[in-house]
Amino acid sequence: MPVAAVNDIEINYRLEGDGPETIVLVNGLADDLTTWDYQVPALLEAGYRVLRFDNRGVGRTSKPAGAYTSRMLADDTKALVDRLGVTDFHLMGTSMGGMIAQEYAINHGADLRSLVLSCTYAEPGPFCSRLFKGWEELAPVKGVPFIMREVTLWAFTQDFFETRPADLAEFETEMAAMPWPVEAYLSQLNVIQRHDTTDRLPGITVPTLVQAGEEDILIPVRLSRRLCEAIPDAEWATTRGGHACLWEHPQEFNAALLQFLTKHRRADSPAG
Repeated sequence: MPVAAVNDIEINYRLEGDGPETIVLVNGLADDLTTWDYQVPALLEAGYRVLRFDNRGVGRTSKPAGAYTSRMLADDTKALVDRLGVTDFHLMGTSMGGMIAQEYAINHGADLRSLVLSCTYAEPGPFCSRLFKGWEELAPVKGVPFIMREVTLWAFTQDFFETRPADLAEFETEMAAMPWPVEAYLSQLNVIQRHDTTDRLPGITVPTLVQAGEEDILIPVRLSRRLCEAIPDAEWATTRGGHACLWEHPQEFNAALLQFLTKHRRADSPAG
């Protein structure tokens, strides 16, 4: 896969399709660009060009020391799209990626045709802050594979655990096998611990959809709803599943995403 040298790091990315409009996908905490494997085929079939990449600190992208912030990673995204000449694009972020996308829309909103924020918040509040503090304390002791395996308890629904054990085992194996140093994990964890756009959300003027898994307990649905209500004219949608609804029920997730994107395609774009 190609690599772009920007902002003193190398970003591993994948650009697929030849459609007239591009959607840029931004991953969550500890996830690389394979996060979107269940979405990319549907987006390509609908006629979009798709850009996805490994955030700073994960996958094949550089992992410099130091605490990261959502603004820092938004500026990495900006540098990447500028390097690739991507303009007037749709931006989609899930979980931590949604926090990065908020910062992008606030600081670089003129680049965007639309914005989708999935399973994310404007600020963590006391519940999420306590949960993430626990991950911060456990990671140096138990290791990142242990944390990643335990995250499935928060990411998937009880129905998934009860009815799809083979799928669950596959996800847990993949997540626990990520070769990720503790320092890089903690650098990214800082993003979701410190993120706060609460007072700046009225500055988002691009058409926005806030989406949540209806059973999300990792980032409670009320926090996503609160985010939606703070962004002018933002639309709201829920789909089946929990925090990992994009993996648990990808067809429904993709349908909601494409329904929103279709409303904001350029007039000269073919119908998806």
